[in-house]
Amino acid sequence: MYRTLIYIATNFAIILVLFLIWLFVAYAANVYGWNLNIGWGPGDYAPLLVFCFIFGMGGSFLSLQISRWSARKLTKCRLITEAETEEQTWLVETVRRLTNRVDLAMPQVGIFPGGRPNAFATGPSRNKALVAVNESLLAEMNRDEIEAVLAHEISHIKNGDMVFLCLIQGILNTFVYFFARVIGMAIDAAVSAKEKKISFGLGYHLGTIVAQIFLSILASIVVFWFSRKREFIADRGAAQLAGREKMVSALKALQRAPAQSLPQSMAAFGISGKKGDYGRLFMTHPPLEDRIRALEEG
Repeated sequence: MYRTLIYIATNFAIILVLFLIWLFVAYAANVYGWNLNIGWGPGDYAPLLVFCFIFGMGGSFLSLQISRWSARKLTKCRLITEAETEEQTWLVETVRRLTNRVDLAMPQVGIFPGGRPNAFATGPSRNKALVAVNESLLAEMNRDEIEAVLAHEISHIKNGDMVFLCLIQGILNTFVYFFARVIGMAIDAAVSAKEKKISFGLGYHLGTIVAQIFLSILASIVVFWFSRKREFIADRGAAQLAGREKMVSALKALQRAPAQSLPQSMAAFGISGKKGDYGRLFMTHPPLEDRIRALEEG
């Protein structure tokens, strides 16, 4: 319930901000004579594309900017501002050592509760990041394995995976919104039988909703494909940072104790993900056995 409320409130705030941006663009267009109207119809694709770009790319960008805050709220993560135990001291110093090796700014380090091992990295840029592990991972893995997990998350940061997937998601969102509305207009025009004019009636709204759901599913497949590819790259980076045997051992430990599910918005940046509900196409992470095999085969 807590996660759901935070998720709804965050997305409502993002939509409100984007709506205000759209109103500002429409107002500026009117003042400066940019010939950009807030409405559109058949053939009026320029203002529609601008609208879809603002909401598609803007939503992803704003989500990225608040990703550290939202991750802490969604997982109830506690930042280590001053180490209170020897374990926390080791955790912070290990992150510091690994980030220094790849010439990154020190990220925030946190611990979150959870019944099964997991970790994640997030943040708006490579030098403004958060790395967090849960209490179960600290309890059930040895320090070599924990170091490998941290190296994996730091590799995500080094490779700019948060920004990369944000851009991919934003571009796909833009086209999903755009083509869903084009399809909705086509359906409404066919239903109303009015040439070059639509009523934005039931046909438009139902057509847009159905098209957006279908196109969003296709877009998710693309995002998940990129996410799985980035996992192999992060594993390779972790093997270089911490050692291949440590990374293989960490992945085998996750096989024995499957990872805790993270909120969907963060799932791509966990050390492991749950099995896809509808098959491999909808998995954020490759199967652990494939990742182990890739490391063992060099």
